[in-house]
Amino acid sequence: MSRLQTRFAELKEQNRAALVTFVTAGDPAYDTSLAILKGLPKSGADVIELGMPFTDPMADGPAIQLASIRALNAKQNLAKTLQMVREFRVDDNTTPLVLMGYYNPIHNYGVERFIAEAHESGVDGLIVVDLPPEHNNELCNPAQDAGLDFIRLTTPTSDDVRLPTVLNGSSGFVYYVSVAGVTGAGSATVEHVKEAVARLRRHTDLPISVGFGIRTPDQAAAIARLADGVVIGSALIDQIANAQSPDQAVNDVLKLCSELSEGVRQARVS
Repeated sequence: MSRLQTRFAELKEQNRAALVTFVTAGDPAYDTSLAILKGLPKSGADVIELGMPFTDPMADGPAIQLASIRALNAKQNLAKTLQMVREFRVDDNTTPLVLMGYYNPIHNYGVERFIAEAHESGVDGLIVVDLPPEHNNELCNPAQDAGLDFIRLTTPTSDDVRLPTVLNGSSGFVYYVSVAGVTGAGSATVEHVKEAVARLRRHTDLPISVGFGIRTPDQAAAIARLADGVVIGSALIDQIANAQSPDQAVNDVLKLCSELSEGVRQARVS
């Protein structure tokens, strides 16, 4: 079993959802970003999404756009992001780590080279938001052949006709974007998420993680009662943006992660 399969199976046995955290690699600088990355599992993150900085993150709102700018200004690139994963794996060989971003940097790096180095460094899966299933041969299929999960995004506009195509070849988990628009947008209602998750379960047996707009422990707990995972990114990245020093950035991100984890972990306690 892959790390993702193992982690979601373990959490199902515990009757609770996963806390899935997103941070951008290299934000605000390599060493600080690495310290945050290494600290997330001990602060309660069950799965980590690590953003690959890009100059045109069109699906992201202001918080993650600015995170990409900070990282790129600090000279972060795809090679350094893969090196960050290698350093993370020195002390942690169990926490699933997924790279999330856009196809342009991967294409520029070289698909074959990227897949080989991602697998070698300890990456477990990929989320590439601008590569639709009609282009599975570009990246999805060779990545899965190499042992990397390929996680698909589904949205409120993914209807029952489109979903089988979107989910074709998906593995690891399904990421449900609960609101239309960019990351960090307003959160969906609990009733909407409940209906959406039920509809997705009719199309897939994969774990379903819900994100976009979740910022507080109470919101995380509400989603954790409905889905297999709760994805939180912009709220954590805001801690970095508002910090007055690298140490404060690390401490504030990990503190919020712990609070969010507590909300998720208590959500299904009987």
